Amino acid sequence: MEGDVVLRPIKLRDQRAWREVNRRNRDWLRPWEATIPPPAPGGPIAHRPTYRQMVRHLRSEANAGRMLPFVIEYQGRLVGQLTVAGITWGSMCSGHVGYWVDEAVAGRGVMPTAVALAVDHCFRTVGLHRIEVCIRPENGPSRRVVEKLGFREEGLRPRYLHIDGAWRDHLVFALTAEEVPEGLLARWRRTRTRNTSQNAPGNPA
Repeated sequence: MEGDVVLRPIKLRDQRAWREVNRRNRDWLRPWEATIPPPAPGGPIAHRPTYRQMVRHLRSEANAGRMLPFVIEYQGRLVGQLTVAGITWGSMCSGHVGYWVDEAVAGRGVMPTAVALAVDHCFRTVGLHRIEVCIRPENGPSRRVVEKLGFREEGLRPRYLHIDGAWRDHLVFALTAEEVPEGLLARWRRTRTRNTSQNAPGNPA
């Protein structure tokens, strides 16, 4: 928790709130959400899971140590989802973060705060060493999240994920634990304080 932002595990009883936010943001989210590619000739047809199926899958992956599924609350209301997926142990100790947020609260610092909370949990509690975020180059709002937090841009992965009906290129952003010894949330707090000071009335920018 940080101010009005709470990051907590997703629950079955979140269904009504989750569906309402997701439905209301369909047009906002559609260009950035993963889709299922067409099946090969004669292959099985995959269907989008129901909410309950999704949560059960996320819990199963979490129990296996491969995923950390969260929802994001802002001022007591569910406003988005954040998942640390692809967790790999051994000599890698890494994972990647995916997220979405209600358009109604975009630009208020909710998502950078949630990502900072998740990364600190991964580094300090879970014991991961590296976190990646992969973003379509056209997704300006999502790129601003990682830029505000100081993630490094590492390059382009061509046709990396099937999104909005086609295979899409993604930019890779990453952080390792050594880059934020004081914690990512502490860095984000300093950035917000500095920006607030620079934008204060009477400050000669």
